[in-house]
Amino acid sequence: MPMRRDWTESADNTIRRMRADGATWAAIGDMLGLSRNTIIERGRRIHAAGGPSQAPRPPRPPEEDPNRGPLRAGHPISWGILTAGTVLEGTAFVPLSADRWEYGR
Repeated sequence: MPMRRDWTESADNTIRRMRADGATWAAIGDMLGLSRNTIIERGRRIHAAGGPSQAPRPPRPPEEDPNRGPLRAGHPISWGILTAGTVLEGTAFVPLSADRWEYGR
């Protein structure tokens, strides 16, 4: 069974202040010499607000309609997503049977 911890007002204030300044739970735990999970639980109980800010998502390009139908194989949007960060990034999609397909439409 875990040992009972008596929390001090000083520790609570440290959690609140560091969380408001954007610190992670792990950083606060390191500062207080406690585990990340212990700090998360205490932070929830004392309603410590804040934390690291999330990077904003880039806006969706205007040509992407969220209600559009499925894209054909090799479409630049889907091909770019599939090849991003791989050796194929930046290469054009070429179907295996390019002569049979009406590629390019």
